[in-house]
Amino acid sequence: MNKDIRIGIFGGSGLYEMEALTNVTHVSLDTPFGAPSGPYRVGMLEGIRVGFLPRHGHGHQISPSELNFRANIYGFKKLGVEHIISVTAVGSLKAHIRPSDIVVPDQFYDGTKQRDSTFFGNGLVAHIALADPVCPVLSGLVYQSALEAGAAVHKGATLICIEGPAFSTRAESNVYRQWGMDIVGMTSLQEAKLAREAEICYAAMAMVTDFDSWQEEESEVTVEAVVQNLEKNISTAKKIIQTVVPKISIKRACICSTALKNAIMTDPVAIPPETRTKLALLVDKYLKE
Repeated sequence: MNKDIRIGIFGGSGLYEMEALTNVTHVSLDTPFGAPSGPYRVGMLEGIRVGFLPRHGHGHQISPSELNFRANIYGFKKLGVEHIISVTAVGSLKAHIRPSDIVVPDQFYDGTKQRDSTFFGNGLVAHIALADPVCPVLSGLVYQSALEAGAAVHKGATLICIEGPAFSTRAESNVYRQWGMDIVGMTSLQEAKLAREAEICYAAMAMVTDFDSWQEEESEVTVEAVVQNLEKNISTAKKIIQTVVPKISIKRACICSTALKNAIMTDPVAIPPETRTKLALLVDKYLKE
């Protein structure tokens, strides 16, 4: 596969195109976990070959709970991607994090109920370390690039990932605040877990669209309001991506690049052949019989 495609970009709600991407080809991939959200758009951005995937599909057809997170991440791995920048829409749970701000979260809390968030199982057990679920190097570059782009940006926050597709009730929103959560979204957590299992560096760029539903003096969250604030942020998000891509080093010294080295528990001889074949792209370099 195209091992020169080191950088992958997830387009979230509102970010469906990267106009600065040139010489674009559409790459459709099969994965052992089914079909990704659509063809990967591979092209040149600031002189570097990248892959771009709008996670919700063409015309925003796929809801958060319907996303095939495993296929999306596996497809990036198959392309040779080692760094993923994920753009995602979120609501704010703190007064100082305002709509149209950008947040670079460093922690996640899983509030989902029915999602696949691991490649492993079916006879092959692995336990990755996930105390720090985003790549500190890549996240730092995203934050610095956001500052350079003139964005109102916050570094470090906890994102609670909820099932959706409905927005939070006021009761839920207030409980999340009591728990110490900073922002609420519907997509990033599974991506972060799976990227770590795939030994891909992952950083999220969260675009704040609303105050969720905890501020009673504010209007309730609506798609109309979310879209309006997304439109304000999208051009800034694109500028940040164009700024950060050239800064990403070919060499990696973070924990992400060797996340599976000591994580696999199963004796290689006990792994079912079909499971080993299915996960060969991820585990073969560590399995010695």
